[in-house]
Amino acid sequence: MACALTGCAVGPNFKPPKPDLPQHWSATAVQGSATRESTVTSSASAIANWWTSFRDPTLTSLIRRSVASNLDLREAVLRVEEAMETRDVAADGLWPSLSANASFTRQRLSTNTPEGALFGSGLRFPGLAPGVSITNPYNEFQLGLSASWEIDLFGQLRRSIEAANAEVQASVDDEHGVMLSLASDVAAAYIDLRGAQFKKSILEHSLTTQRDVLQLTQQKWDAGLTAYIDVANAESEVKSTEAQVPLADREITVDINQLSELMDLKPGALRAELAQAKPLPPVPPTVPIGLPADLARRRPDIEQAEALLHAATARVGVAVADLFPQITLSAAGGVQSEGLSELLHAASRFATLGPTVSLPIFQGGALRATVRLRKVQAKEAAIDYARTVLGALNEVEDALAAYGADQDQRVALIAAVGASRTALTLARQRYQGGLTSFIEVLDAERTLEQNQLALADATTAVSTDLVHLYKTLGGGWQTGAAGAASTS
Repeated sequence: MACALTGCAVGPNFKPPKPDLPQHWSATAVQGSATRESTVTSSASAIANWWTSFRDPTLTSLIRRSVASNLDLREAVLRVEEAMETRDVAADGLWPSLSANASFTRQRLSTNTPEGALFGSGLRFPGLAPGVSITNPYNEFQLGLSASWEIDLFGQLRRSIEAANAEVQASVDDEHGVMLSLASDVAAAYIDLRGAQFKKSILEHSLTTQRDVLQLTQQKWDAGLTAYIDVANAESEVKSTEAQVPLADREITVDINQLSELMDLKPGALRAELAQAKPLPPVPPTVPIGLPADLARRRPDIEQAEALLHAATARVGVAVADLFPQITLSAAGGVQSEGLSELLHAASRFATLGPTVSLPIFQGGALRATVRLRKVQAKEAAIDYARTVLGALNEVEDALAAYGADQDQRVALIAAVGASRTALTLARQRYQGGLTSFIEVLDAERTLEQNQLALADATTAVSTDLVHLYKTLGGGWQTGAAGAASTS
């Protein structure tokens, strides 16, 4: 026990890596524009419940319900429990093992062997009590206890437990990553749903306008004021817009089904709740994202990569410890007798006690090759960590660029829609006054509809970009919902 308490753990000690992170985000990523409705700042962020910044109760409800029922998240919770049980199995090796046994055997030795010939001869042997003889076959009853304890002199077991603890942390970080992805997937699907409903409303409004134009053209043709080709073109425009409505309906159905799947519900289960069109969730005026240094302790994938590096480093120590002697203390004792009636007599006692030392002498180089293998795996884990950090930085920068660019596009499209609406009004007035052809009206209608649909897509993209930005920043799993899911 003294050796175990004072023994050292061979192999390298893990030192948390210090990622090479810039002090600030690039100027192009955070610089704002006076025309943008939402600006990004490097002030301290509070993104645990980032979805509440959209101020949409339905979105908040969907995310909280999905956390409670999503199958991927429930599976991730089970992986955490699995890792904990594996860790407990490894930790049991530090303690002595004790077992009890009871047995009965009846054995007959071959009389064609020296031992069997003596047993069957009826001879008496020195030391046997009077009236006691050795018979063949014979019975043997036994009750006993056995104990063993491997002294962790060079830290093999402790390094194994260290690796198992790191793998538990990696599985916890994986659960956090699943929750982060779940929240962003629910938000993205919900925003896309509202965007599809917005586009459908635009198409329906365009249809109303186009049908009015068709009716006006029909009346002019009836009065002999225009050619029938204008009627055909107006009707073609109506049918073209009608053909786009089923596509919007399909997108709405797909989004509702995706949300249902994320919440472990049957297809269409949320239709009654979500079928009524509502406005797109607006983005907040200010989005504080913090500094790059915050990523290392906020993104689950970076935390998971660090935990896996820790586990790989600890396994190097396990492999190194295999090169050193292993000492096991063992003891066994109990009672044995040929007859059941003599089993508890004092003469039936037996006992063994002593240490066992195992020293690897020749293994064909396998043990040292294992050490080299574990070191290579630790280097590989270090590269994975560095790649994860670099990828996180680039993802945030890309998300910031997309968020700003789509806002600028949206501003331009708002102006384009206003100009297109004015152009359509003027074209209709000129056509009614006989100053222009119907082609000018059709072109104005198409341009307005295209700009309105593009504006709807841009508005959807801005909100979706913010969801992606929050995901790349690592927000959304720090709410305590993961712990609630783990205990459910």
